[in-house]
Parts: sequence; structure tokens; C-alpha cells
Amino acid sequence: MTDSRSVAGRSETVTGRDGDTMAGADGAVGLSSQSHAKDVIVACDFAGAEQTFTFLDRFEGEERKPFVKIGMELFYAEGPQIVREIKARGHKIFLDLKVHDIPNTARKAMAVLSALDVDMCNVHAAGTAAMMRAALEGLTRPDGTRPLLIAVTQLTSTDQEAMERDLCIHEPLEAVVSHYALTAKSSGLDGVVCSPLEARGVHETCGDDFVTVTPGVRFAGGAVGDQKRVTTPARARDIGSDYIVVGRPITQADDPVAAYRQCVREFLAQS
Repeated sequence: MTDSRSVAGRSETVTGRDGDTMAGADGAVGLSSQSHAKDVIVACDFAGAEQTFTFLDRFEGEERKPFVKIGMELFYAEGPQIVREIKARGHKIFLDLKVHDIPNTARKAMAVLSALDVDMCNVHAAGTAAMMRAALEGLTRPDGTRPLLIAVTQLTSTDQEAMERDLCIHEPLEAVVSHYALTAKSSGLDGVVCSPLEARGVHETCGDDFVTVTPGVRFAGGAVGDQKRVTTPARARDIGSDYIVVGRPITQADDPVAAYRQCVREFLAQS
């Protein structure tokens, strides 16, 4: 699906999920409630291409090809070619590089990433509104199309104590996330990365059309690892997550395909 809109006086089209076109009001920010659907994103946090393709080969023949996340480890190891190869296999891609730099550098970096034809990418909201606007400008192609652009609020490994001690931020964590989300929305971005526990508050602040992408999801009884703010796929659905990002509970499962199916079933409430 594509979402036509105007951002900072420009007309642009957001590349979406099914090839349809939806007209947007001039100056609108965020996606319409019909322009994105809930989905499970599998974090392919592998050291290299061999491990990644061994994992993805398990899904050959599956009717549903997983939406995958390519993060820093895999991208830094393999470069842009890994994105092209996974895209050629028919997977949607969230390129999770968390760009955070001065506005000019963010703009130029996003202009490079825009050529990779990913479906979603991100920046750090802490980079300020000026950086987010610059990133959006760089990501938008000459024909007006672009991937979804979302902003990281607070990492799910951060809790209130760490935020106050290490970042010198003393507001309640939920209020900080909602403020970052509102800044991202006012900068023209499509949504944020937050924990599932803050998804409802983000929607209350920014509207149901503003996308929440939520890592920190584990099956009931599963190990939480280094995550602090976590919940289950079903609970994430109930409190407003639009996309959940799930890594180790699927990639390290004895049967990753079965684990993925379970996650989809729980999050999308499929029988």
C-alpha cells in the first residue's frame, strides 16, 4: 500500500504493504488505520549470511514469509548485499540501524538507505526534531516514495533507574516515551519503537494511526535475557502494538517455524 501525503510542504508517497494507493490530507502525519496491519517481525540477529540463510531456508514452502529485521550486527558484517538478497527472497525488511547523528549526516545516510528498497527503517528520537526531519528528507526518493520511518524512544533494556542514573532523565519513563513519540510525529515520522508496555500511551498521545513497533516480546514463561520491559505476544496485541519484534524466542527455538507460527497465532489471534 502507498500513502500519499505532504510533509514539510512536500508531497510524498509512503511505500506500504500491498500496492494499493491511499490519498492523504495535505500536511497529515502518520498512517491511516487501514494502511498498515499488525504483523510479527523476526529479528535476524545473526553474525553473518550463512546463519541467516540457513534460518530463512526453514521457511521455504511456508505460505507466510516472515517480515524480518536486519540489525547492526548482520548489516555491519555483510553490508547492503544482505538486504538485497533477503528482499529478493520475498521478505519485507525492517532495517534497524538506529541512525543518530547531526542532521546533515542523518540526511545523507538516509539518502543511501533509501536505495535499498526496505519497508521500514529508523532513527533515534533523541537526535532531536531537526535530525528526524532531515532523515525524513533524505529518505524520500525523487519520485516521492519512501519506506516507513520510525524513531526509537527508549531501548527496552532501559528501565527507570538506568534512565535516571545514566541519562540524567528524571521524568517517568512512560512520559518520556510519549514525549519522544509526539516529537517524532510532529517531525513527520510514521511511528516509534517502544516497549509493548508503552504502546497504549503512545496511541493515546499520537493517535491510533501512529505506528508502534515493539521489541521486548517473549512467550509466557520464556527467558527475558537483557530486556527489562517485556510482555507476551497476546498481551502486546491487547495493549496496542502494531508490530512486534521477536528474536531469540523464534531464532533460538528448537523448531523456529513452529515458534514463529505460535507467535503469529498469539499476536494476530488466529485459530
